[in-house]
Amino acid sequence: MKERYYYLIRVQFLGFRYSGWQKQPGQRTIEGMLAKTLKYILPQQRFKILGAGRTDAKVSAIDAAFELIIEETPISDMIGFINLFNNNLPSDIKILKVNKINNNFNIIKHSKSKEYRYIFSFGEKNHPFCAPFMANVLEDLDIDLMKQAAALYKGEHNFKAYTAKPGEKTQVVRTLTSCEIIENTLFSGSFFPKRSYMLRICGKGFMRYQVRMIMGALIQLGRGLLSIREIEYSLQEGSDVKISYIAPGSGLILHHLEFE
Repeated sequence: MKERYYYLIRVQFLGFRYSGWQKQPGQRTIEGMLAKTLKYILPQQRFKILGAGRTDAKVSAIDAAFELIIEETPISDMIGFINLFNNNLPSDIKILKVNKINNNFNIIKHSKSKEYRYIFSFGEKNHPFCAPFMANVLEDLDIDLMKQAAALYKGEHNFKAYTAKPGEKTQVVRTLTSCEIIENTLFSGSFFPKRSYMLRICGKGFMRYQVRMIMGALIQLGRGLLSIREIEYSLQEGSDVKISYIAPGSGLILHHLEFE
């Protein structure tokens, strides 16, 4: 049996021109671009990529990770490998760090926490250059009410209303260690609006669309289309509250990953 070598690779990317993380036929994806580059820089070498999760189309990451499994020949020069990888990746993907790990590591099961940030502004149309970084709500929002409601999501709740088509085995009871709306101090630019905000949300794991649907519910609340009582009820088992708005992917950023 051929020997295998395992590596945990930290990566950041701007997701605006990608159809999400997962490799898909005929689509430009982050995983697909990483695999294409690895084939070029590791010719005639077998490898496998395992992601820490699947980000949606247009979602970005400041601190994402994937596991790289290589057969036969290990990476001998980590710095040289990082430089070679980065030199051949497009400008919107960057490798940050490579660490050797053992074969007992499981990038999904050993995930300790994920922190997402969702950046948004409201009240008037943004400069077009803001589009890759933040969602733009043209209507006015009751930001104080949204801050109050964001705190309701913290803790253990039934989040069945906050995912698309949950299956029988979908784990809908999840725990959020943090959920708050704060002013955006993460990014700035001469073309940014004078004031923008972010949803900061942390937990061990999230279902598909969960963060974007929480943000969508808060936006609907801020517009007066949902009540805070409906949001409270949406987190209870057996709730029939339907969250009809999924916030755009371009405002969402995977901010940090921690592993056990």
